[in-house]
Amino acid sequence: MFKKIEKYFLRDIAIDLGTANSLVYVRGRGVIINQPSVVAVNQKTGQILAMGREAQQMIGRTPPYIRVARPLVKGVISDFEITEQLLKYFLQVARSKERFFGVWPRVIIGLPCGVTDVEARAVRDAVKGAGGYQVFLVNEPVAAAIGMRLPIQKAGGNFIIDIGGGTTDVAVISLGGIVVSKSLKVAGDRFNEEVQRFIRGKYHLLIGESTAESAKIQIGSAIPSRQKSEVPVRGRNFVTGLPEEVIVSNDDIYQALKPLVGVIVKAVKATIEETPPELLSDIMSDGIYLSGGGALLEGLDKLIAQEVKIPVKIIEDPLTAMVRGSGMILESLDQLQGVLIDEHNQSLPEKFD
Repeated sequence: MFKKIEKYFLRDIAIDLGTANSLVYVRGRGVIINQPSVVAVNQKTGQILAMGREAQQMIGRTPPYIRVARPLVKGVISDFEITEQLLKYFLQVARSKERFFGVWPRVIIGLPCGVTDVEARAVRDAVKGAGGYQVFLVNEPVAAAIGMRLPIQKAGGNFIIDIGGGTTDVAVISLGGIVVSKSLKVAGDRFNEEVQRFIRGKYHLLIGESTAESAKIQIGSAIPSRQKSEVPVRGRNFVTGLPEEVIVSNDDIYQALKPLVGVIVKAVKATIEETPPELLSDIMSDGIYLSGGGALLEGLDKLIAQEVKIPVKIIEDPLTAMVRGSGMILESLDQLQGVLIDEHNQSLPEKFD
């Protein structure tokens, strides 16, 4: 019976439902959506006005009755209804690529390591409410490791650091499961907030999140740089109340990010301390792998390698590793079903502050 139903499925869909960006992978087509996880809502009517990149452009530019928000905060759902609408949008786009519109999708979603049973169930319910027929959940570092084509099903240590928008997951994987892990609420969004805070303190300038993120991307670094670089930053001087432009240096961004980078390094060291010696031997040979958007912060790989005395590698296309790995799981579900999260018996890793 299941085989008869299965042939009517839409191509399997993998979704990286991120705090900052969401990616959608359709089996046989690859990544078809890479959009900011932002939704604009008319609070008078409840109507969804825009999603993704179009909604992101509205941030800070709307009247009071239009709310522009991210439905996910630090990797978990903060607004269930808007998250469901966002997922419906993703599924509709995927369905529009297909010849038959009546078929049902099987969906796999990546979750941070530190989610609770309640948070995982909320994601599953949101996907089903959006039209998903079957929903599978997988830990993000496991999916990222599969996207890197690491041999995680063998008896060997694979060390992954996945730095997203809302969370950073540090995990050691062997035989298809997580052996040791730490989950931090320190990632790309916190980086942006610290850049805003630093510029407000040093230059008395209030800037938006998008401006802070742009400065971070252009001149941000995890290590001091001998070569000076600068970017102009515009905002409102909170002393005079007038608009102002200041020149921010790469050293400013480094100083702003230094404490948060230190938290990530501390979590990596703590994970190493708890890793069994046999797996640690493998990791010393193979190195540590960085994935997610935060992996692109200049010098982060060098800093971690220097601190833990283990080679660190930034994987190819770190932004899409997780969703590519999720898609690969769906393509080989019979062989990789063991890596999925069991909704009735989740083994939750330690949250690291």
